[in-house]
Amino acid sequence: MGTTTPPRTLAEALRARGDESLAGLLRARPDLLNPVPNDITQLATRAGTRASVVRALEHLDRFALQTAEALAVAPDPAPYDTLLSLLTGDGLDDGEQRDDMGAAITAALPGALATLREQALVWGEDDRLRLVRTARELLAPSPQHPSPTGLGPTVAEATAGMSPGRLQEILAATDLPATHDPVSAVAALSALFTDRTRMAELLDTAPVEALSVLDRLVWGPPYGEVTPNPTPPVKWLRDRGLLLPVSTRTVVLPREAALHLRAGRAHRVPEPAPPAVAAAAERDPQAVDRAAAGQAFTALSTIEELLKLWDGGGPTILRAGGLSVRELKRAATALDVSEPIAAFWIELAYGAGLLASDGETDERYAPTPASDEWLDLPAEDRWTHLATAWLAGTRTPGLVGGQDAKGRALSALGPELDRSAAPDVRRRVLTLFAELPPGTAPEAETLLRRLRWERPLRGSAPAAEGSDLRSRLALWTLNEAELLGLTGRGALSAQARALLDEGEQTAAALLSPLLPDPLDHVLLQADLTAVAPGPLERPLADMLSVLADVESKGGATVYRFTPGSVRRALDAGQAAADLHAFLAAHSRTPVPQPLSYLIDDVARRHGHLRIGAASAYVRCDDEAVLNEILADRRSTGLRLRRLAPTVLAAQTDPGSLLEALRDMGYAPAAESAEGDVLITRAGARRTPPRTPPAPVPEGPPVPDDTLLGAAVRAIRAGDTAATVARKEPQEGAPGSTPSGTLPRTTPAETLATVQAAAMTGSTVWIGYVNADGAASQRVIAPVRVEGGFVTAYDHTADEVRTYPLHRITGVAELAEEG
Repeated sequence: MGTTTPPRTLAEALRARGDESLAGLLRARPDLLNPVPNDITQLATRAGTRASVVRALEHLDRFALQTAEALAVAPDPAPYDTLLSLLTGDGLDDGEQRDDMGAAITAALPGALATLREQALVWGEDDRLRLVRTARELLAPSPQHPSPTGLGPTVAEATAGMSPGRLQEILAATDLPATHDPVSAVAALSALFTDRTRMAELLDTAPVEALSVLDRLVWGPPYGEVTPNPTPPVKWLRDRGLLLPVSTRTVVLPREAALHLRAGRAHRVPEPAPPAVAAAAERDPQAVDRAAAGQAFTALSTIEELLKLWDGGGPTILRAGGLSVRELKRAATALDVSEPIAAFWIELAYGAGLLASDGETDERYAPTPASDEWLDLPAEDRWTHLATAWLAGTRTPGLVGGQDAKGRALSALGPELDRSAAPDVRRRVLTLFAELPPGTAPEAETLLRRLRWERPLRGSAPAAEGSDLRSRLALWTLNEAELLGLTGRGALSAQARALLDEGEQTAAALLSPLLPDPLDHVLLQADLTAVAPGPLERPLADMLSVLADVESKGGATVYRFTPGSVRRALDAGQAAADLHAFLAAHSRTPVPQPLSYLIDDVARRHGHLRIGAASAYVRCDDEAVLNEILADRRSTGLRLRRLAPTVLAAQTDPGSLLEALRDMGYAPAAESAEGDVLITRAGARRTPPRTPPAPVPEGPPVPDDTLLGAAVRAIRAGDTAATVARKEPQEGAPGSTPSGTLPRTTPAETLATVQAAAMTGSTVWIGYVNADGAASQRVIAPVRVEGGFVTAYDHTADEVRTYPLHRITGVAELAEEG
């Protein structure tokens, strides 16, 4: 009485946990919930599957993983002191700072062990710690899968199958008493290698070259190749069992001997504490915020320019999906950035739902309807929208230009750019920034070292991408955060800290005072240019982008008026008087006379020629103009022919005819079949409503507390149904059932038993087959039996349910507790 029996299996260990502990396991390993296990036994079985264990090991930090690796080479089960000794060493080496390291390991080991226990990778009391079998197989050493610790197999494992005669030769060479029992011989050799004094005496007699061989093998890999006639140092080691044969050409250093040479340590460099992130520079926090805000404004301007660039329909989509290299170069040139940065802006707009494919037969990229709503938002809200989409998105523009696993090029907006680890890495990098004092720029190498400690590499990245995808994601995050304005001069801004901790509204409120106010005016100059000394209000910017061409960008934007740009405004339906009024209303300087003359001159000639569809024709009231066109050698390719004094026919389409005559210096206008001038408005092409691309999750999503609570109750109830004590009929009696299987009774016995239980208010155990044919066992308290159905409180589901009697395979009474 008063004592508890140690668990014999993982299922028993899980069954002894509290509900909060079980919820912690399911939260740490959400793959165990799909679907919800029927009972504790099924949960333990699923927690030991290879795929689930691999996923759990990949999410351990460095020291927790080193603890699991030490348990994999420890005896099974292992006492806590043995595990601690494997991590700290036996204290007999002379390494510097070993005492401090030992104290750090001693302090950190309980936490690492608690993590392993919580995730059901380790179970048992401290005097009998057990690593789950699948994890031991993954981490234990073998020729095909070397141990992460660099240790080889034990003496017993390495000598399995060795002839008794060979064992006797090894015992004789090491001055051990001869024995004809192979088990005793292996035990004697193991005892020698684990005895510090006797092992030191043996190694004192070794040749110097033999010790050099051991030095090469001690920290792994422990395997080496030998020739049929080994050198004397290797022969000396092999004769004394310090090198044991694995095959005719391969030998291995046994684990016990390696641990002696390592002073008992499983790892060369244990890492009980996360490495600190060092500061690269200290900056003024206000200067950081201003620099980040300036870059945020540049980011908004760049995205707006990209949307405007593809406003009338963007580039076509490759057959395999994505953007061609030529179109990416064209976008980079238009945005005045490098191609990798252009890929980032394009992917950011796509991930934020501002760009998408239009779904037409000739499929192209174009702005979405959501882009117009985004453009109407205040600048700070537009920025938080972009930053939030970047943080949560799995699209990885840094991969553009690389190759996939099959050697195919990865293109911008292509289908192979999702990396599920990206959101976690981005948020973690910014969180490490936030842990530093405001204005502190971290040192990149120490930041990467910290990330590697938190998530050690275990082959989680595709081979084609190298072994360190998370480090590459972190480096891309540093660059992208600076481009987006989350960081300024290498340090995290106040608005980015608010975005991480308090949400979009707070971040927008902090950013708003740092952004320049949009202007409602420009400065017109006599050289046919206009200077915008800052950002312009959207209606002014939209109209000016049609009326003039951007000549240069920077702190101030310079627009240039040309005949082509003025004609573009006239084609959009503006009249000369409208343009004069617009410029007068929005210029802080008088409208220069050359600009007024330019507008009037282009307007006077605009529409003088009319282009329509015959296949195409040119119409003009002035015969002299048509004569001039016919005489121009540049019109030869149009194959013009006079149909009437004021009409020319062309063997080309109206659009090509328009462009050709404009190139010749004329200002033609297109007309409809009714003879009306066609007005072309910019920005008319939009995709159908599109949702932003959904992030690709990294494994199952973490369940919320409500789901966890329901899952734990269901597992407990199912476990109760599976393990509850019940009355078994006598062997051979009707309805007798072998223990552990569903009860089997006749329909009459089933009906009688549930009716009796309903009258007495007792609980019974039933077997039930649902409509899909899935069998389960349940513990129910019948309330009412009528019409071929039994209504009962189901302890397994923790709710009242109704079951058809014909689907109940059998029923058994529960044994009385006593």
